[in-house]
Amino acid sequence: MVRGKIEMKKIENATSRQVTFSKRRNGLLKKAYELSVLCDAQISLIIFSQRGRLFEFSNSDMQKTIERYRNCTRDHETISHNSEICVQQQMKQEASHLITKIELLEFQKRKLLGQELASCSLEELQEIDSQLQISLGKVRARKVYILHYNLEKQLLEENVQLHQKTVMDSWRGSIDQQENFRVVDLNLEVQTDLFIGLPAERHSK
Repeated sequence: MVRGKIEMKKIENATSRQVTFSKRRNGLLKKAYELSVLCDAQISLIIFSQRGRLFEFSNSDMQKTIERYRNCTRDHETISHNSEICVQQQMKQEASHLITKIELLEFQKRKLLGQELASCSLEELQEIDSQLQISLGKVRARKVYILHYNLEKQLLEENVQLHQKTVMDSWRGSIDQQENFRVVDLNLEVQTDLFIGLPAERHSK
């Protein structure tokens, strides 16, 4: 008979819960013992029941195992703390570098605006002039591009409007011409005499 899968949730019935605890506790202690024998592992197992009763297993001195655990976790905490300190120091260095870079850019900006030029050497002034000429050239090129773009856009819109106007005028002219033809057809004289007899008699008359 296949054993059904047990849903992992708290057993509400107190008697069933106590029976399950006893069975699984004994199974857990047995597995710990087998693991310590088969794999020569240092194992210490501590269990407190719901009523506070203590159950334990250890294949060595329990206090030594607990002390070893504390030393191990303490070393991990130290390593983690040192890692955090290293990260903080690295972030401080990056922040200091960015602050220095921002200050340098602000100083160069003031020089390009014509401020604090008294302390500049001739080479620095020539470099500033060169930078300004390059920037001015870029601004002029951008301005010419925008003007050409706007002009082409305006000409294209006007061309579309003229094309639409030409099509509409041509269509209206065609309609007017058809109306004129209809008026001419209506004004033509139509012979309405009634004649009864053979065609020959008609011509003789």
